[in-house]
Amino acid sequence: MALSDFSQPLVSTNLASLAFHRLEQAIMRGELKPGERLSETTLARRFGISRGPLREAIGRLEGRKLVERVANQGARVVSLAEAEVIDLLVIREGLEGMACRLAAVRIKPGELKKLRRMLDQHARDEAVVSGRGYFQGERDLDFHYRIVLASGNARLVQMLDEELYSLLRLYRHRLSTREGRPAQALKEHEAVLAALEARDPDAAEAAMRTHIQNSRASLEAHLAESKRDINAA
Repeated sequence: MALSDFSQPLVSTNLASLAFHRLEQAIMRGELKPGERLSETTLARRFGISRGPLREAIGRLEGRKLVERVANQGARVVSLAEAEVIDLLVIREGLEGMACRLAAVRIKPGELKKLRRMLDQHARDEAVVSGRGYFQGERDLDFHYRIVLASGNARLVQMLDEELYSLLRLYRHRLSTREGRPAQALKEHEAVLAALEARDPDAAEAAMRTHIQNSRASLEAHLAESKRDINAA
């Protein structure tokens, strides 16, 4: 979905679903900033729909923890404190490390081939090659999500997918554009997949933990830079 889609009217019989996806993408890409208020009147006019389906869409975003309601202010994009984001990444490291360990034993050969094709495609992606960014889709289009599914642990999938991934995706998109990070992240994904292909649980868990630790370090550097920019302004 192009960035300009956020400003276009919606045309469909399933307006609530389209509004949900349009708003979700706008939040993920930073078009709607953390803490920004969602005006039902403004959004309904922008999308060319009534407030009914828009409210339903905002309710779904609340369920994904991307939007929160504040007394006397209405709905706004969730805004996480620095410490909260770091805490989420620590949790993610543990859960995804465990998922990768399980997947090394349980993943089916066909799924390994799909992951290999996925990374081969990522390696040819113009944004990654140019260093502009490493952008992944959601669910089946996400390398991490497919590994979590391959773990065969439904509770683990639920814990990561229903809250953690939605919240962290707010930051994954922005961090994927940091200088040098796209190529490094792809290299780390390759190490994870190599361990899965070798059916080595220890190496798989270690590779995934290293990858997420590096993501956390990148986030901490990004936050430190942002603070310096604010102080210098």
